[in-house]
Formats: sequence, structure tokens, C-alpha cells
Amino acid sequence: MHWIALQPQCETPPPGVVAATQDEAAQRVSLGWRALQFTPRVALLGEAVLLEVSGSERLFGGRAALLRQLLEPPLEIMGCSQGATSLLALACLRTGVAQLSAPTPDALPLHALSAAREHLATLSRLGCNCWGELRALPRGGVVRRFGAGLLDALDCAYGLKPEAHAWLIAPEVFEVKLELHALVEQAGALMFVAQRLLTQLQAWLQARQSGVLALQWTWFFDARRSHAQADAPASAGLLIRTAQATRDMTHLARLTAEQLARCTLVTPVHSLRLQSIEVTPLPTASASLLIEERLHGDSLHQLVERLGARLGPQQVVWLQPQAEHRPEHMQSLEPAVSAMQRTVGKKRAEKFSSTDAVPDAALYPTWLLEQPLRLALQGSRPLYQGALQLLVGPQRLEVMGWAQIDAPTAALRDYFIALSPHAGLLWVYRERLPKGQASDLWFLHGIYA
Repeated sequence: MHWIALQPQCETPPPGVVAATQDEAAQRVSLGWRALQFTPRVALLGEAVLLEVSGSERLFGGRAALLRQLLEPPLEIMGCSQGATSLLALACLRTGVAQLSAPTPDALPLHALSAAREHLATLSRLGCNCWGELRALPRGGVVRRFGAGLLDALDCAYGLKPEAHAWLIAPEVFEVKLELHALVEQAGALMFVAQRLLTQLQAWLQARQSGVLALQWTWFFDARRSHAQADAPASAGLLIRTAQATRDMTHLARLTAEQLARCTLVTPVHSLRLQSIEVTPLPTASASLLIEERLHGDSLHQLVERLGARLGPQQVVWLQPQAEHRPEHMQSLEPAVSAMQRTVGKKRAEKFSSTDAVPDAALYPTWLLEQPLRLALQGSRPLYQGALQLLVGPQRLEVMGWAQIDAPTAALRDYFIALSPHAGLLWVYRERLPKGQASDLWFLHGIYA
């Protein structure tokens, strides 16, 4: 067996920025979740994260290659050591040794063994300051004086007894709460803490091979200030949704920053919580050497979501098809963010690009006029920058339903593709009246680009 011990590095906030308290336990858990992508045998022991990699190192090109990948960013490691047992790797980490060069760990100090720390003063008076000296004492006397746990830990460290660990497992739902050093009065100042929470979320998503579709930010107000105001809530928050499952923390951080910039804190905040609301499996994509498959910049849905967060959902819209025969009502404007979220998992080509859903859709013009323009006539021939020449048609449109013929929803039209001497191809129609009544009303409805 081969063990690697890692000690996470605590982050320090930049000057002038309110930061979260240094929660070392949360840092170890986050580091453990990231380590799960290299081996399923990850344990939290003391101040370190321990990985047993003998069964998975060949999958990463050997022990040295696995260690290089393990120490690459975004992992922030304060110390790293290796050993044949977990306690030996932890002892090397505590003494600042990358890997024990001696054949036996007899020279290691006793303070590097967790089970011996409470007995250091007594052992020092007995003349025991290293593992080898403790191991040389009579076992019966050591058990009677210090208990069996000390020798059991020493035997496990030497590999004479099997080790038992509670392996780390990523929970079903991500929920982490961080407290602040000081009260925050502006929502934008929460972004430093939010970055830390997003880093932990990324580690959790990688451990579960999933992507997030929705996450909930919640900030908690100071109770003393809240009690002073009768209508002040205990907490508030915002919901972040994405159209596609993602592990891109840069995109989520941008969305969070845009949303926080529009929020107002009614009272100071003392802590921030991040919770996953909707998660879906998202296997890691295989890298490609083909140039055309290398994507640069943000994707379309990321751009739309960023603009929606910055300008407001109602300011970024796109066209949605409608079940309607009248051309002016075949599409409607809808907030792009909600439309993209509703179409997750569907083939967009089937919904937006299919010409089979609408008869003769290929004949429709590129641009429709907001209001049809009534055309002048020369005899019975319509005019628009000259006399029009009818090329294709008529394409008959009848929309009646349950409405009367004079209702605004009714439409009886004959559409034509016409050629204007100066305006090019046009889409015109002639209104038809029921029961064979003649009509000379011509309208311009669309223009071909």
C-alpha cells in the first residue's frame, strides 16, 4: 500500500475585504472531495487528507504522474508527504519530510504520532522521544501504563496491524455555510466568501461527476439589528439557474456577482450559505486534438445568462414558435433565460429548425412588417415602387376557429411572392371576402433579404 498525506492551505483575504473565518474542517472536506477523482480511498485524519493510491496510480500514468496531477491548481496544498502506512505518511507530513528515506521510522519524534501526544511529558521523563525508543520498551508495561491504544497505533504505523478508516463519501446534497469575520453591509462584499463556497461546490461536483442546474444563495442577517427593525427578515437570498448543467465556476461566479450587484441588504449579514437545488450527472468530456473542436470564449447560453443577470431577464428575449397559422402570430418574444431553461435536454433543431411543422415554411420571408402595409392599385395590379409581378402563389390562408368572420382573429388571405422593379422580392397578400365577394385590398406583409 502507498499513502499520500495532504494538508490544505488556508486562504487569507486581500486587504480591505471581509472574509470568512478560516474553517479548517471545511477546507479538509473540500480537499478530500477533490482527491476522490484520483482514488475512492480517501480519509480525513487529524489535520490532513489521506489517499491510498496503490490501486489507482496506474490509471494516471504511475505514482509520479498522479502526484503531479494531484498538486496542480486549483488544489492549494500547504504540505505533502508519502508513506507505506497512513500514520507514517501523516507523521512525515508533521515533521516536514516528503518521504522517509530510512528503512524504518524509528527516528521519527513521538509528537508525530497522534496516540502518543497526550503522554509526551511522561514518555519524555522515561527517556522516550522517538518511535524506536518507545518500541523498545516492554509491551506489557506500556499497556499497563498508557493503555493498549498507544501500541496499537504504533503497530499500525509500522504496518504490523491492519488499518481501519472511515472513507470519505460526497453527500447527496451540497450545503455549506460560512461565517464572516465582520458584519457585511453591502451585497457585493459577499463575493469573496462566495468564491470560497463555489470552490468547494466544484470539488463536490467533480467527486459526484455531476453538473449543477440550480443553486441557492442564502445570507443571514444579524439578529440584534433584525430585532431592532420589526419588519426585518431573518435571512434572504437568490436562486441561480443555468440552462445547461455545468461545473464551470467562473460562469457561476459571474452570474452570482451580477445578481448580488442588484441586491440590497436590509440589515448587516453575518454568514452565507450555498446549497445545491438541482443537480444532474455530467461525465467529464474527453479532450480532443482537433482544432475545430477546441472551444474559445463563452457559449451561447452562458452569454445569454450573463446578459440576463446584468440587464434583467425581461431585457434579453428571443423568439419562440407558437401554434398559430397567421404569420404575425407564429412567434412571440419570451425571456431568453427562461426559454433556454425550459428546453434543456431537448433537441433544439427539432423544435426551432424543422420546416415540417409549418406548411410551406420555406417560402416565408426573412422579415415581416410589424403592421401590413396597404398597397395602391393600378387597375387590379398592386404597386410598390413600381408595378408588382406575381411570381409564386396563391398560398391560401384561412383562420376561422370559433370566431365570426368579422372578428379580429379571423383571416382569409391569398399570399403571393412578388417582384418589385426597385424593392426586390416581396411577400404580399390579397384579402378575400366570404361567399365569393370580390376584394381588391392588397397588403405588403414581408420582405425577402
